[in-house]
Amino acid sequence: MAAASEELTLPADRIVERRTQVAVSREPDTDGQLLGFGTIEGEPPAGELGMLFVDPPAIGTGVGGALFTHLTALALDLGFHRLTIAADPNAEPFYLARGAVRIGGVPSGVAPGRVLPLLAVAL
Repeated sequence: MAAASEELTLPADRIVERRTQVAVSREPDTDGQLLGFGTIEGEPPAGELGMLFVDPPAIGTGVGGALFTHLTALALDLGFHRLTIAADPNAEPFYLARGAVRIGGVPSGVAPGRVLPLLAVAL
């Protein structure tokens, strides 16, 4: 469990370095609530969509798609031409529907023996 926590945690001192973008609620009863976040990592022209997480109650509401669109547009503005994504297997269809293609697999840093889909999206 400690390995998962470390792998899936974004330390406060790395938020800027990892070009973190957030989605927050603007609904009156939940204004300011964090709905999701994502990171762009590496240096142009090729980088990585390092993280893209959505709060479970917000899944299926368009938050993830909006974050993905925003992150890829920002990456393009920053000079990236391609992003790779080590995706959770359950998230692979989400990325494929947005133009990513599977280019291989990478070992999970959390679960020994588990292989994550490695995807790429051209910007």
